Amino acid sequence: MEALKVMTRELLRCGAPIEEINTVRKHLSAIQGGRLAAACRAPVLALIVSDVTGDDPTNIASGPCAPDPTSIDDARAVLSKYGIAAPGPFSETPKPGDALFARVENRVIATAGRSLDAAGALFKSRGFAPVILGDDITGEARDVASAMAAKARAAHPRSVLISGGECTVTVRNPGGRGGRCAEFLLALALALAGHPGVHAIAADTDGIDGSEDNAGAVISPDTLARAAARGLDARKHLDANDSYTFFSALGDLLVTGPTRTNVNDYRAILLAPTP
Repeated sequence: MEALKVMTRELLRCGAPIEEINTVRKHLSAIQGGRLAAACRAPVLALIVSDVTGDDPTNIASGPCAPDPTSIDDARAVLSKYGIAAPGPFSETPKPGDALFARVENRVIATAGRSLDAAGALFKSRGFAPVILGDDITGEARDVASAMAAKARAAHPRSVLISGGECTVTVRNPGGRGGRCAEFLLALALALAGHPGVHAIAADTDGIDGSEDNAGAVISPDTLARAAARGLDARKHLDANDSYTFFSALGDLLVTGPTRTNVNDYRAILLAPTP
């Protein structure tokens, strides 16, 4: 079990997308990749809360009750791509078309898309026009932040850009602290450079951003100015993958505690009217 955890951490540090991580885990697990359903003799109804882009049951929690279209060779290719050793022997999973899935139903009951719709309705009730950019935004957190900053600069006042999806962080400094949401926000603050009227939040809906105790963080137009006044170099913290330390020093971490559910990351960039 510990070896599997170590392998997963290494894949995350390399910036591997969740689909690749799941491909490997399915072929090392006794329950993932459809094996939980295979172990049941009674009909199976799986009620699923989706935390992955596309809401495909085979990728959610590594698909314990869903047929697995990937193979052992696919899993080996992922580990070879990132230069990571397998923590144990691989075994094959039940595939699409297997008769066992005739008695299995996978029903997705909560998704990132629905959470964004709910957020949009709330902002609309407060007088802001919601612009939902989608629940499938992926990529390196700092690159996504750069693209979002350009959208924010062009957006109308009293609007809010809402998005979901799961960014990745390629860790360049193993000593840094912070997850993908905090790194996104630090990169966004730098890209906006104090642009007036822009406030933003990014958080993981399970309450844990990476391995720290925060769900995410918030930024405002004065984030960089307040940081400079405290002797914090935002660029150095970003280069060091140390966004947690940066936002902790400012008192801008968002700490909810574990929510015990997960519908992926949530981001909102609010364009407030300026005097």
